[in-house]
Amino acid sequence: MTEQQEASEDAVMTRIGQAAILLHAGDREEARNRLGEIWSEIATEGDSLHRCTLAHYLADAQDDPAEELAWDLRALAAAHADSDGPGPPSAVRVFYPSLHLSLAADYVKLRRPEAARIHLARARAATGALADDGYGNGVRAAIARLERRLAEEPGEEPRPFPEQNQ
Repeated sequence: MTEQQEASEDAVMTRIGQAAILLHAGDREEARNRLGEIWSEIATEGDSLHRCTLAHYLADAQDDPAEELAWDLRALAAAHADSDGPGPPSAVRVFYPSLHLSLAADYVKLRRPEAARIHLARARAATGALADDGYGNGVRAAIARLERRLAEEPGEEPRPFPEQNQ
């Protein structure tokens, strides 16, 4: 990779980060517009980590739960894009708990608790990739909160997936 390519990729992450700051500050519309602009530039040819990160933030910027789900599914697809084997690539493995947690939350909003349980089980199964730090502890705590909430909903408990036994 050339220095120019590295600088360009850093610029993409910087722009994503700036839009994320707007999002977290409450300016959802402006954040959505800026993130959408970046998506139109990199959607088909961009780095999978950039696409994953961008789609994940675009999901959070949506007002419609169905659109939020669509963007979270794009984020997961982008995370899978670099995978050569059965599991996620190591560079994005740490994002899988959060990606599946977001999908579970989306399905809860859409009143699809069974689908939510599936992704919550996948989120829990992927927590081994998380460090014992603020981010990792925050994701684990959010998984536990959603597990408690879903435990109050009627339906089956999540069943293990084959990849959880590895």
